[in-house]
Amino acid sequence: MAKAEETVLEIDLKALGHNYTFLRSKIKPETKFMAVVKAYAYGSDSVAIATYLQNLGVDYFAVAYVNEGITLREGGITAPILVLHPQKTHFKTLIENNLEPSIYSKAILSDFIATAEETGKTDYPIHLKFNTGLNRLGFSTEDLPEISTLIEQQKAVQVIALLSHLAATEDANETDFTNLQLERFDAICQQADALFKTKTLKHVLNTSGIINYGDAQYDMVRSGIGLYGYGNEPHVDAALKPVMTLKTIISQKHTIPKGESVGYNRKYKSDHKTITATLPLGHADGIGREYGHGKTYVSIHGKLAPIIGNVCMDMIMVDVTNIECEEGDEVEIFGKNLSANEFAETAQTITYEILTGLSQRIKRIIKN
Repeated sequence: MAKAEETVLEIDLKALGHNYTFLRSKIKPETKFMAVVKAYAYGSDSVAIATYLQNLGVDYFAVAYVNEGITLREGGITAPILVLHPQKTHFKTLIENNLEPSIYSKAILSDFIATAEETGKTDYPIHLKFNTGLNRLGFSTEDLPEISTLIEQQKAVQVIALLSHLAATEDANETDFTNLQLERFDAICQQADALFKTKTLKHVLNTSGIINYGDAQYDMVRSGIGLYGYGNEPHVDAALKPVMTLKTIISQKHTIPKGESVGYNRKYKSDHKTITATLPLGHADGIGREYGHGKTYVSIHGKLAPIIGNVCMDMIMVDVTNIECEEGDEVEIFGKNLSANEFAETAQTITYEILTGLSQRIKRIIKN
């Protein structure tokens, strides 16, 4: 890959394939694999990521909203796509694009049945989501009899899957709670199977669940962050490869005399002669102001340069006093040398936030 000449996000499909193979090795051959590609595939490129994974044999994809599923269909993705948080206003469009909704409440179930009937559908596939302790979305166990009655009274939809969402599979201190969630899900599945009298797919494990709770893989697992190279635990991170590398260049260098300030609100004041480099990206690109003030570093020629002062909308300034570099030289914000996880931790946030917050104005470059 040629040296960066502007701010770019490199997306390494070979690394993606490595991560998929690693996660696949943790489940049984017959267990289905659902790749989560919501939020532009965690800030990358959802169509490029999904196309590559579909060619590798991924069974299912998951997105958050209907428009994300439509983007995949328009990009040539033919595999089943689950919409995790469908909205009533998009039900017709969801059906037109052969997407599968995650149904999480009685109101949403009734509304979706009505839309499926209105569009002349029979046995349209739906997934039922149950709340086992995350307390965000999902039916309760007590809803099952009423759900069963609603399903029996119509022919427009068919329950093909049951799912839940685990809260803390990466946290060893929450093992008891995770096991409680799994026990609750198992009881729901047994009761649902008796009521619906049809075989359904069951899926509950996320990336950390695949690693730590393999006995609960049921019929399918779901992975998001792990596919992109991060496993929520150091030993898992070591086995994965970052898919995304954010790069930019040095636009200009300045020599700052002692006592001078840098940037808005004069938040950095030099107590010695300082050499700074200005980089063409900022909080409009997803690098928020919380990354300034010397807390966070970028990598220049393998050496770490702290971000100083306030992050601007389109620029950040870094201290390169002890780094040999020139205008036009390449800078890595995070990726191969400095992980997105390390970068995020300096601002007391998480990898998910920095990746999914990357602006769409950043040029995406697909490698391999």
